[in-house]
Amino acid sequence: MLDWRSRRRLGSTRLSVTGVCFGTSPLGSAPDLYGYAVDEDRAVATIRAVFDSSINFLDTSNNYGAGRAESRIGVALRQGAAPSGFVIATKVDANSETHDFSGDRVRRSFEESLGRLGLDRVELLHLHDPEFHVDFKQAMKPGGAGAVEALVRLRDGGSVGHIGIATGTIAVVTSYAETGAFDVVLNHNRYTLVDRSAESLMELCANRKIGFINGAPYGGGILARGSAASSKYGYATAHPEVMRAVQAMEAACARYDVPLAAAALQFSLRTEIVGSTVVGVSSPSRL
Repeated sequence: MLDWRSRRRLGSTRLSVTGVCFGTSPLGSAPDLYGYAVDEDRAVATIRAVFDSSINFLDTSNNYGAGRAESRIGVALRQGAAPSGFVIATKVDANSETHDFSGDRVRRSFEESLGRLGLDRVELLHLHDPEFHVDFKQAMKPGGAGAVEALVRLRDGGSVGHIGIATGTIAVVTSYAETGAFDVVLNHNRYTLVDRSAESLMELCANRKIGFINGAPYGGGILARGSAASSKYGYATAHPEVMRAVQAMEAACARYDVPLAAAALQFSLRTEIVGSTVVGVSSPSRL
């Protein structure tokens, strides 16, 4: 078993992070997605508990809970600074109403995030789910008009330490990773006990010394709670083949008296290419 508290360097960046990264999507309170609500007091208490733990890495986004996750992190930061060496990563997102994901929108999204967090810079900033709002050619427009060039300029100007691409679709994230512009890749739901489709992307990252972060090792929850408690994988109804695979993993874990959630997390942690694994946490007790 690998120790999730041990620190790993993300690719060729200067960032040294714990094997587990604290995911804050549930703290934005999205009952339609997760099946439960999270109020501000609980969210802030969870973040403060993370600051007091061995974890030194937190992942959030401009659009988690329409900005609520970042705002609640900001409240926790105002109550007491994060520990020395703690890494906060966030993501720029398209305008939720107009779907604008131009260079201007990247800059505005980043400014919104800094305002909520109460920070003047972040160590890691991701381009988040671009394929739903802008095609690759538009995102790569030069001169600051495109989203990618805007991110590069934020990094070059010192407002951001490193930049990443964060999305689930393998073909899309591969296209961005191949540009050479990004320091880090965050991919979700494609490297789990029942889906290993991210392996080619992970090999690309290893060869190019791009940091690789694995998100959603529990497939959105089913590999933590089990097939009796959830019928969704990757935030959608699980395909029958996926459900059968989950049930087979449950049976194997039961034979060896190993919790399914532990096996799912260790599967990600044991892989040297994975710099950190994002696990969503919504209460101090779950931490």
